[in-house]
Parts: sequence; structure tokens; C-alpha cells
Amino acid sequence: MTHKPTSEFLNEVIDARSLGTILDDNVFTEMNLPNYLAFLLQEKGLKKSDVIRDSNINATHAYQIFSGERRASRNKILQLVFAIHATFVEAQRILKLSGVNELYCKNRRDAILIHCLTNSKSLNETEDILYDNSELLLADDIDKRG
Repeated sequence: MTHKPTSEFLNEVIDARSLGTILDDNVFTEMNLPNYLAFLLQEKGLKKSDVIRDSNINATHAYQIFSGERRASRNKILQLVFAIHATFVEAQRILKLSGVNELYCKNRRDAILIHCLTNSKSLNETEDILYDNSELLLADDIDKRG
């Protein structure tokens, strides 16, 4: 069984004449938020405790998000995104797996967040940029769903 990049595997699935070889020769994973966060931690060589500290989220709440015990608001997820140093593509996937809206470039605040992500800004730098542009900070979580 082999692990392949998603784009490569998708092409194989689309081009396959027989589903049997695809199913037999590949590893399938249930991709949910806890699994994806664990994958990113391992991939980036990060410690969960460091990411949680850097996210400025209450530790108990953050550990519950990582374990899947608790859903989080979009802002809390974005705090984790910046703390885990996610790429834009990784961020979009984290948001999608969290069940919240992905970043949308035609939304002013989201455009700022996209710019900060793609320019490797830290969470604190991002908060400063949001503040300077009179936008709601990630820490000012008005969505109290999580």
C-alpha cells in the first residue's frame, strides 16, 4: 500500500479502468479535523502544546478541538491555522473540515487573512493588520458557537 499526493491519486481514480486495483493498492484515510491537524503537526514537526500556546486559545478548549470533542468557531479555527503555520490550501481544508466557511477573497476581512497567510504572517502580526484596517480581530470571537 502506498501513500500518494491527493492530486496524483485523484488522476489515477479518474483514469482507472478497474476500481479493484485502486481499492486494493492504496491507503484510504478517514479525513476529519483531528486527523488532518495531527497530520499537519507531524508533517511540520510541531508540538501540539506549542501550537495551542501560539494560538492564544484556552488550552482546554484547544485540546478539545484537536480531539474532535468540541466544535469551534471560525475565528478559533483561524487562530489554529496561523499557529500551525498553515499554507492557504491547508487553511482552506482545515476550515472545510471544521464545518465553517472557507476564506473568500471578495470579503474584505478574508482578503486580509488570505494576504497574511500567503505572506507567512504570525497570528500576532495578523491581529495587528486586522486592527489597523478596522476589522474584527480573531481573538474577538463574536461567534460563540465553540
